[in-house]
Amino acid sequence: MLNAKLATQSNPNHNTIVPLSEQVAFGGRELVIIGGPCSVESRSQMETVATELKAAPVQALRGGVYKPRTSPYAFQGLGDEGLEILSEVRQRHNIPVVTEVMSIGQIEEIVAHADMLQVGSRNMQNFDLLKALGQVKKPILLKRGLAATIEEFVMAAEYILSHGNPHVVLCERGIRSFDTYTRNVLDLGAVVALKQLTHLPVIVDPSHAVGKRELVAPLVRAAVACGADGLIVECHPEPEKSVSDARQALSLEDMVSLVHSLRPVAASVGRVVPEFNSFSQLAAVA
Repeated sequence: MLNAKLATQSNPNHNTIVPLSEQVAFGGRELVIIGGPCSVESRSQMETVATELKAAPVQALRGGVYKPRTSPYAFQGLGDEGLEILSEVRQRHNIPVVTEVMSIGQIEEIVAHADMLQVGSRNMQNFDLLKALGQVKKPILLKRGLAATIEEFVMAAEYILSHGNPHVVLCERGIRSFDTYTRNVLDLGAVVALKQLTHLPVIVDPSHAVGKRELVAPLVRAAVACGADGLIVECHPEPEKSVSDARQALSLEDMVSLVHSLRPVAASVGRVVPEFNSFSQLAAVA
């Protein structure tokens, strides 16, 4: 089916482990949970998020600083100021951060401040960007395009792999449909297929898939049950006041409760959610 020489599964027991930090890696027995707001809005916001989520535990923070928006008049992110905020929170709380890259010109600055670079759905087939990210020595979170086939998704990953970066994590975030009740349709069948077709870790973004916070938790548990290696979930100290994607963001309290609810689901499929955040423990020892 696929002409993806580097991304496809050659052996049923061959699964790539993608390190995010010394303590966290995608593709192992431990689920990786990434949480945080759609957009970095202020230092106080990200401080609150980091403080609350570390205890959940959430192993990494997300926050957009360069935001691709449908309307040119919508909030586009804080840019360099947002990167500085992420960097400060990352150092103070000893927790890795994930943020989106939109162009080749942004790569160098993001690499200096973040632990993982996210390619959003709109850029999944931005081949020049993918080639450039193949030369980066940091892991890449590649989101599925909103109308991309599984083959197109895997071949996009192949661009990064073939240009030298073996650390790619795939993210199913929903595909466009005729039904407008949910923002997109979360394709959990694709998660299962990708785990069989490729050796790459696969995580799920239910927030962008459904666009309604009350639908997120059940789909998070379903994603874990069907074999996802991790999750990226939007949450915010005051969801209704979020400058972008407010409708889909969980409160921090709901995010913490969701993480705790995953333990029995994870155990049923041979996975584990950590009982504590290793970053917090390391900070206490230091």
